[in-house]
Amino acid sequence: MAPKWRELADKLAEQIKSGKYGPGKPLPHIRELVEAGEGSKSTVHAAYKALEAEGLVTSSRGHGTVVRQRVPLKRLGIARYDKAKWRDGDEVAFIADRVASGRTYRRNEQTQAVNLVEASPEVAEAHGLPVGAEVYARARLVKEGDQPTHTLTSYYRPEHVEGTRLVDPTPGPAGRGGGYRVLYDAGYEIDHMREEIFARAARPDEVKLLQLPPGEPVVELHRTTYTADDTVVEFAVGVHAASRFAWEYDFKVPDSAKGREEQQ
Repeated sequence: MAPKWRELADKLAEQIKSGKYGPGKPLPHIRELVEAGEGSKSTVHAAYKALEAEGLVTSSRGHGTVVRQRVPLKRLGIARYDKAKWRDGDEVAFIADRVASGRTYRRNEQTQAVNLVEASPEVAEAHGLPVGAEVYARARLVKEGDQPTHTLTSYYRPEHVEGTRLVDPTPGPAGRGGGYRVLYDAGYEIDHMREEIFARAARPDEVKLLQLPPGEPVVELHRTTYTADDTVVEFAVGVHAASRFAWEYDFKVPDSAKGREEQQ
């Protein structure tokens, strides 16, 4: 016979799958299930821990136990940086992801802190600066409702952003069109970028900040953004909860052999 906590976990899992408890909705408080005769406090707690380990729910102080979103957000590739979105409209990158995913959003779901910091070796190399040189760090935490999805910290040379909205810590994007529109208006139109992504184990501070379930990895993004003359105007590091995004890239397949033939 399965232990009582396992029976309860299976029962709740079926209720989640049937839609009784939908994505983003809380499960009953432990005391409610105890009072309903589902088991002792330790039994319910063990059942909730099992559901968390199985990726069905997340638990955090102040939010209780909440059913995880079943469908990850689309994290667009090239399309999220389309100039028509931010130069001619107001669809910044994280909003472009929400629109493509058919999800709602609020601009203040992005909060940030902006500080002058000393460039780490990684940041210094990206910007071609000495280690320890001053750069602006614009650190954002992005949520979907109450659920954090990722962090993103952009590093800028002071001469590129001093006095602009990029150094304003007000929640939400940096005005209409966001950061790339700010750079565009300052004379730094982005032209090309490089993104590097890799998965790793989450650090304790990331587990807490992103409200990750036990054992969930993160996907780390490094983004370097250039103008047409190869000036680096942004180096960014993002940390994404692995289960909350599906990464999507569309691109034209290159044919370098064809280029060589045309040159002959």
